[in-house]
Amino acid sequence: MERAVPAAMFVNPAAGRGGAGRKVARVRAAFALRNYPVELVEKTSAEEFRKSVRAAVSEGCSTFIAMGGDGTLQLLAREVVGRAARIGVIPAGGGNDFAGALGIPKDLLEAVDVIVRGKTRAVDAVRVRTGAGTGTEQNAIYLGGGGLGLDAEAIRYASGRFLMWPGRLRYLASAVAALRGFSGVQVEAEFPDSDLPKIVKTVLLAAVLNTPTLGGGLRLAPAAQVDDGVLELVMIEMLRKREVLTWFPRLLFLGELKTKRVVRARAAKITLSTRDETWFQGDGELLGISPVEIQVLPGALCVFAP
Repeated sequence: MERAVPAAMFVNPAAGRGGAGRKVARVRAAFALRNYPVELVEKTSAEEFRKSVRAAVSEGCSTFIAMGGDGTLQLLAREVVGRAARIGVIPAGGGNDFAGALGIPKDLLEAVDVIVRGKTRAVDAVRVRTGAGTGTEQNAIYLGGGGLGLDAEAIRYASGRFLMWPGRLRYLASAVAALRGFSGVQVEAEFPDSDLPKIVKTVLLAAVLNTPTLGGGLRLAPAAQVDDGVLELVMIEMLRKREVLTWFPRLLFLGELKTKRVVRARAAKITLSTRDETWFQGDGELLGISPVEIQVLPGALCVFAP
């Protein structure tokens, strides 16, 4: 009875440098072989993607599968968060940080098996209110990592000249390009409903993570967990460009950041204000401008996991 309505599998065929689109037939065949009915929806436009999810919800669908990267999963999650819905993840994008945090295999057939077995886990989502008081207020959802500073500045390069580069390399190459002319962001971090003191720094970036990694496997918050009801703030102080560039080989090959110029804090709600209006990104998507209020939504999503 539970699967009278087929699972809806939403695919961004452009994800993973077009790899997601090329792998659709293989994934559909895997579900068919396991007698697990799925209905395929392919959309490249974000608005059409979200409309299709809403249509599936209205038709009584309760099982949704995102095939792509973190951005694809984010679009799906925005429409079903808080609903009685189960979400499956087929990691086929350039960055799959949320899938990695859940332990979902990169192998497509193994990821299909995770969904077919039906074991689920309640995980947190992150709600963002950007531009509060600027006349451009908006709310958004992300799942893994978000932030402002160099990473948000790099997004326009990641979706442009480095679009076809693989995951972590794409993120770092975009950051190197964005570093030219970047002089840091003055950020004031506060923690409503907490006794934590305010933090004021000029930073390279200020990231708020629900997962240990962002940007295709960069471990900025090794202690972060997707189901503990807490977010981790990571503020990297502004450095000379030469110092920043010395990190990049280690980040590229090991995904690790080792520096004493990091400030960390953990809280359920975090606000970031900046001296100048600054873009905030979540899961590789520009979500809005500062000031930003970021809040964890404990157990907001039910996700298939090993």
